[in-house]
Amino acid sequence: MKSDTLSEPPQAPPQTSEPVYQVHVFCCINERPETHWRGSCGGKRSRQLCDYMCRLAMTLGLRRIRINHAGCMNLCEHGPVMVIYPEGAWYKFETEQDVAEILRSHVVGGRPVPRLALSIDPSTLHG
Repeated sequence: MKSDTLSEPPQAPPQTSEPVYQVHVFCCINERPETHWRGSCGGKRSRQLCDYMCRLAMTLGLRRIRINHAGCMNLCEHGPVMVIYPEGAWYKFETEQDVAEILRSHVVGGRPVPRLALSIDPSTLHG
């Protein structure tokens, strides 16, 4: 009798200690009404700047680096903001030049960009 392959559980892929991505960038693109007291990253062109960063990474041929849109990161007053893992480094970005500098210096070169770095006191966070 032949085994029914549909009833057999799928094989799990082999485990590896190597992460899928070496660097993962999350750019807040949350949008609120223009009149909202906290503002929003999306209202400050964050989606377009994040998309620019992604295109630039592809142009540079970067591998194992992921750049994602993200929902609200609760730092609206400082935005637009991004966070880069595995370091957990937070940045404010406003221009394509800012995004390119963060990508080339921090993401590729491992060197922080102090002029764009955010240092947030957790006790001041909203909510």
